[in-house]
Amino acid sequence: MYQSLAVPGGRYVLSLDNHTEIVEALNAFCREKNILAGQIIGLGAVCEATFRFLDSNTMKYVDKCFQEQMEITNLTGNISQKDGAPYLHIHLTCSRRDYTCVGGHLLKARINGACELVVEDFGDAHIGRRLDEQTGLNMYQF
Repeated sequence: MYQSLAVPGGRYVLSLDNHTEIVEALNAFCREKNILAGQIIGLGAVCEATFRFLDSNTMKYVDKCFQEQMEITNLTGNISQKDGAPYLHIHLTCSRRDYTCVGGHLLKARINGACELVVEDFGDAHIGRRLDEQTGLNMYQF
């Protein structure tokens, strides 16, 4: 699913195997290393990505899947914890063949080619999540 290398400063460099689903691999990695607070950055290529958008008028989520070869121009996210487990909040921007971009909150994406990531572990920091009734979002809880 992935290879990883620990580097100084509480960081890991990851290379995801071709055809791996990104969110699944990152969740597995965070559980394996017991990372409950941190950040993620990366790039690569995907053949499929599903994004989620919160419609603030209806307070309902809208999901959209793009099934085409795209370059990851930016993957950024954070790691916190909810119910004692890693909680990932990831956004992804992808460039299409015509150089337009799609992106948003990432639900899932399948690698087609490569995906290179850096995960920074914030160590013993406690960053939890709580449901905010007003927004319907899982917000930070310190």
